[in-house]
Amino acid sequence: MVKIEDIQNYGKEHLESVAASTSNLQSGVQAIAAAYGDYAKKSYEDTKSFVEKLSGVKSLDKAVEAQTEYLRTAYETFVAESQKIAGLYSDCAKQTFKPYEGLVAKIVPATTSH
Repeated sequence: MVKIEDIQNYGKEHLESVAASTSNLQSGVQAIAAAYGDYAKKSYEDTKSFVEKLSGVKSLDKAVEAQTEYLRTAYETFVAESQKIAGLYSDCAKQTFKPYEGLVAKIVPATTSH
């Protein structure tokens, strides 16, 4: 038999889980936005440096060398930052849904025991 206190406690726990989940989501989104901002700033600075370097070269060989180095560095940075940001998305999802683990654990045994 379900008691009113059980329903009230479940409602309170659910509300607390929603609040914690929302807080975790906000923190995760802020970390992701900061990572995107950092990557954009680094990309801008790298491009600016490349253009300055390219404007000072005197031969085609040096221009190709500068471009090759820039492309290699840009690719490596892109891959590293993409992996970092993907990890932040994963962590955000885990932390967002973590507060619900306790509620799910209470519901699943209750529904499978009938």
